[in-house]
Amino acid sequence: MNEPVAFLNGDWIPASAAAVSVDDAGFVLGVSVAEQLRTFGGKLFRLDEHLTRLAHSLEIVGVYPGMGLNEIASVAEELAARNHRLLAPDDDLRLAIVITPGTHPAYGPPCRRPLNDGPAIPAQPTVCLHTHPLAFWLWAEEYRSGQALVATKVRQVPSSSWPAELKCRSRMHYYLADREAAAADPRARALLLDAEGFVTEASTANLLILRAGEGLISPPSDKILPGISMSTVVELARGLGIPCLQRDLTVEDVASADEAMLTSTSTCILPVVRLGGRPIGAGRPGKVFGELLAAWSRMVGVDITAQAERYEKRDLVASGCQ
Repeated sequence: MNEPVAFLNGDWIPASAAAVSVDDAGFVLGVSVAEQLRTFGGKLFRLDEHLTRLAHSLEIVGVYPGMGLNEIASVAEELAARNHRLLAPDDDLRLAIVITPGTHPAYGPPCRRPLNDGPAIPAQPTVCLHTHPLAFWLWAEEYRSGQALVATKVRQVPSSSWPAELKCRSRMHYYLADREAAAADPRARALLLDAEGFVTEASTANLLILRAGEGLISPPSDKILPGISMSTVVELARGLGIPCLQRDLTVEDVASADEAMLTSTSTCILPVVRLGGRPIGAGRPGKVFGELLAAWSRMVGVDITAQAERYEKRDLVASGCQ
């Protein structure tokens, strides 16, 4: 098969046929637990850590996918191997794992009751794994010139709504925050604050700042999603002798930092050079960012910036943006 495949509810199907029913709670309510991974040289990065976080998210929402973590891991590795073979040389994939509770009760019975009035059989969750080539064109330029942020009035979801450690696809607040940020600066992403006005995360990314004499600083771990990429950067930073700590951060802390960075699965690490139109540090990607990105590249055996730049133009042409 020359078309990518996907895994949906136990079946291997063409990726173009992968679809979720409009009756699914993931579609009706946005109730979906998700993990997104990427490959380096075709190999999934830190799969075990992503699956551990997935298991915790599933426990929070009370959904059991009908598959153990080892089974999901095997499917993810096979899916990555099968679809990576279809890519151009040195290209890589992002892989999504999405699990929902299945059919929403308002659109169908929440369970099946046997004719003999035996125990109810719960509705079956939806389990889908799928891949796409990494969209390098979305962030390749940011490796060179840096990312802009805008602190928005749209706030992070409070822990009284759902815990910060829940990795889910309910992201309306990110969407609205990014719209607000783009209205102020078309190249900016949103920086979200909590109800007390402290910095939490950017949309779909963790934030770190660098201050001379302190090192890398992130918001407290109990207030943010425990990012796999952020933990990787902390690990690399300590290997370079850079101290790492956590504390509450204000918008002014970020604005006055020597450097700031975003971490996320696809991009790994990006430099932040402006906040609300104000330069951070020298207003360009900083020295420590460059050291961390180089260390990550060495770790995975892929020049992350060169890979993104190699496929940037191709992706722009294919997307119709050039």
